[in-house]
Amino acid sequence: MTQTTDFLAPARLGRLALPNHLVMAPLTRNRAEADGTPTPLMSTHYAHRASAGLIIAEGSTPNAVGQTYPNITAIHTDRHVAGWRRVTEAVRAGGGRMFLQLQHGGRVGHPATTGLTPVAPSAVPLPETIFTPHGHRPAAVPREMTTDDIRATVADFASAARRAVEAGFEGVEVHSANGMLLHQFLADNTNRRTDAYGGSVRRRVRLAAEVTEAVADAIGADRVGIRISPASTVNGVLEDGTDGLYAALLARLKELDLAYLHLVRSDPGTGWYRRIRADWPGVLIGNPDLTDLTTEAVTRAVQDLLAAGADLVALGRPFLANPDLVERLRRGAPLNPVRDRYFMYVGGADGYNDYPALDGQAAPSSSDSMVALDGARVA
Repeated sequence: MTQTTDFLAPARLGRLALPNHLVMAPLTRNRAEADGTPTPLMSTHYAHRASAGLIIAEGSTPNAVGQTYPNITAIHTDRHVAGWRRVTEAVRAGGGRMFLQLQHGGRVGHPATTGLTPVAPSAVPLPETIFTPHGHRPAAVPREMTTDDIRATVADFASAARRAVEAGFEGVEVHSANGMLLHQFLADNTNRRTDAYGGSVRRRVRLAAEVTEAVADAIGADRVGIRISPASTVNGVLEDGTDGLYAALLARLKELDLAYLHLVRSDPGTGWYRRIRADWPGVLIGNPDLTDLTTEAVTRAVQDLLAAGADLVALGRPFLANPDLVERLRRGAPLNPVRDRYFMYVGGADGYNDYPALDGQAAPSSSDSMVALDGARVA
């Protein structure tokens, strides 16, 4: 891409023409049905935000055992495909474009939610409790994946990618960040294996690479992105030798000519950001770590990332609270503040589809909600 700090200028992402450089980051909000099927609330939510250059829809599980929390979306049955198709059609009608994030939770799951024992690289449980349909429960000890489990999981990701395209998505994002399954294989405190998927850096990056390669084979590399979060400790992961770990992963991935690399909490001032930008030959989506959610602060963070070599910039909470975020930034208008964290995960339209646009219009609020989930999580 041609470098610019004008985030409102048109951009390209492979074969996609984007109206601007802003990406709506994947934001899990627990609004799906119990089986993972998207709901009409979600069609409304995403359609309201169709002015984003690109929407990356929330993490969807490629198989049943990969589910993390209650009411998380999935993409492994015909019913899931039909539900997501209603969402993509609504967004396309508003002029938008969508990718779908594929997310396997690994040890971030619980039998009370799925009826299944979670699987992970090693039998190392989460260090904290996890939310289930019955409230917070102690984390379950996951079952260490066999080689057959790993092969089946790779195949499930590829199948989920094909279903996503069938559902109308332009492409998919492989989630290898934030302590989910692929990140658990990268991190040495959660990966204690001694076989071909554990031990050395080359072996620990193998599953993330194989999943991405299989997904690219299934739908074409130009439809595939990957999300990483170097040095993140979310969900209790700890990496040893972060620089070498991601250098090895990117060395394998950059030969694929993927649609993009999505870098969580991108800070242009850090050495690892500069090294990743220098190492990655393709499109880089930066994701700033925002503490101030004012118009001025968001604008400055986006411009700083573009000036530091990011090609597109992904925003989470600003898009959550502002269905017309692009227009607000265009005008320099004030941003809606994010409401109580309780509303992020409770289900229903409250705190989801009732944020007003500049014209004062918003979807009707609803009192139909479920018990609050983990209020400590923020996008």
